[in-house]
Amino acid sequence: MMIYAKMKSISLLSFIIFLSTVGVAGGHYTIKDSLTVNDTSIALRSIPYADHLDSIIRCYHEELIAYDSLILLCELMTSDSVPVYSSHVYAERLAVLDKKTPFDLSHNERVEAFIHLYVTKKRLLSSNSLGRSMQYFPLFEEALDKHALPLELKYLAVVESGLNPTAKSRAGATGLWQFMYRTGKNFGLTINSYVDDRCDPKKSTEAACAYLKHLYNLFNDWDLALAAYNCGEGRVSRAIRRSGGKTYWDIYPYLPRETRGYVPAFIAVNYLFAYHQEHLIYPTTIAFYAHTVDTIHLKGSASFEQLSDVLQLDVEILKDLNPAYRLDVVPAYDKEHSIVCIPKKAVDLWVANQDFLEAALIEISSSEPISVPSKEQYYIVQSGDYLGKIAAQNHCTVSQLQQWNGLTSTRLSIGQKLVIYTDGTTAQNTSSKPIISKSGNNTLYSIRSGDTLWDIAKAQGISLDQLKRWNSDVDFTNMKPGQKIIVNKNG
Repeated sequence: MMIYAKMKSISLLSFIIFLSTVGVAGGHYTIKDSLTVNDTSIALRSIPYADHLDSIIRCYHEELIAYDSLILLCELMTSDSVPVYSSHVYAERLAVLDKKTPFDLSHNERVEAFIHLYVTKKRLLSSNSLGRSMQYFPLFEEALDKHALPLELKYLAVVESGLNPTAKSRAGATGLWQFMYRTGKNFGLTINSYVDDRCDPKKSTEAACAYLKHLYNLFNDWDLALAAYNCGEGRVSRAIRRSGGKTYWDIYPYLPRETRGYVPAFIAVNYLFAYHQEHLIYPTTIAFYAHTVDTIHLKGSASFEQLSDVLQLDVEILKDLNPAYRLDVVPAYDKEHSIVCIPKKAVDLWVANQDFLEAALIEISSSEPISVPSKEQYYIVQSGDYLGKIAAQNHCTVSQLQQWNGLTSTRLSIGQKLVIYTDGTTAQNTSSKPIISKSGNNTLYSIRSGDTLWDIAKAQGISLDQLKRWNSDVDFTNMKPGQKIIVNKNG
């Protein structure tokens, strides 16, 4: 088989390695903006779910990745020299995988389009996913096995987030398993100012297992369960009723556009992990593997900087291993220990010197106290309420209210239940310290901790420009709690 590959300037040794790794029957080297299968041309840039893959790969844009020689070689290859195969080869390989799984891994042009996407256009995303799988897949497999679920479900997190625990979609879905706020709360995940369990690998995986088991029990079909995970069980049920079909491919035309690419993407990821070497895609180097990480339990609160001093660890390591702690602070709750993931070498240090290190941490924490959130409170929206007013009454910001309640707009409905987290100061005691006062014909607002100009303007129903105009003598870059600004000028 003659092989021709356009390559940037590389060493003779690298080229020899290249030749020794690509001798796979049926392969050729090209890349196109469209893929022709069975005389059908598929535009790769317009297939469902491709936009989602683009958003995932942007999560890795600024990461520093260490490549071994094969990965470097893979990167040096230009876009028209990566290996793709005939439809017959893809179909044969998927048939082999299909015999080993309860999922339907059948081949068709839609599936092949996604395989092509992962192994050509999204090679960097694929390499990152292969690398990160060595950190997260053992955890996934343990949880899936415990819940008696198919182990192939681990590939769903690749489709969802590219195995990035802090990935966030435009719609607000967050974490490895891309839970929306309400769904995460429904399955027991804690989400507040300090903690977002959707980003916790272990807790979010447990929640995903519970959700997937629920969906499978509902539809008794794994492909339909996957579709429902993406677009909701209601939409899948409606698609079944409208189509009269019973399988994913029966209801395919009746599903939302993104969901029509969801199961094909899942099948393509199964293919990628089995045959990535045939496409010269190799795992990127990662800092930590599953077996090199362990946990410790803290009795009190601590910041990452404080833990860094005690454990002699870089703060960035703590951030990477503990993505659920939003403010780089480990909070403390009554009768509960907080869990912190650290490298196993540091765990050995902690266990050997636990009393001494805990005392040191308590001493540091006492000199640098950390406020922790109270338990959640609830507020029922009443006539005349708006987010700015509720935020002012509860010492928080509009953006926090939206984040806590998964709100994508500022619209509220009478009777709507909002969750609110505070530092212990409730709405009732706002009357003793009014934030609105009068000075002649002007209405004044007293600045509170956490306020932003945007929130204040929104709450008072005025524009940001108007607020700045009325307070032209105020240094907005150095506002302090208690400082008063004009929010209504009647004179």
